[in-house]
Amino acid sequence: MASPSLLNTFFILSATLALLAPSFANNILYSGEFLYGGQSLTEGSYTFTMQTDCNLVLYDNGRAIWASQTYQKGENCYLSMQDDGNLVIYDFTGTEVLWSSNTQRSTRGNFVVVLQRDRNVVLYGPSLWATETNHVGTTNVTIAHNFTAPLVIAGDKISMVTDHNEK
Repeated sequence: MASPSLLNTFFILSATLALLAPSFANNILYSGEFLYGGQSLTEGSYTFTMQTDCNLVLYDNGRAIWASQTYQKGENCYLSMQDDGNLVIYDFTGTEVLWSSNTQRSTRGNFVVVLQRDRNVVLYGPSLWATETNHVGTTNVTIAHNFTAPLVIAGDKISMVTDHNEK
């Protein structure tokens, strides 16, 4: 049986994540999720929009700063975050690829694309390499009530995406 301290930590972590999760849904697209024409990821004044004309565009205060260059190359297009790590724009049939991040892997995993506070759109997923020197065991977990970085939950791992340049 788990110790009361471990159960308390698990309960507090679960309750905190349940309260926080909805606020992060606007700037993250998870594996198996889609953006359809007219839908966007948003973070402050930034939007990453799958337009109805099939162009994927990153806007800063309404000004386009990046685009997939797929304007009118298909119909009823959608953006797919695939579980192979590839971010893809498909036409309505789901068979014609109009644009791809070309980040696919041979193995499946949990991936997310995040519109960050620094205006960068980044695709995160399982690590490619590690020393595997992590220490197995238990540890206490503390989550601040006022953090603003998005949490990314992949399997049984929890990561916090932060801007390391902030002061």
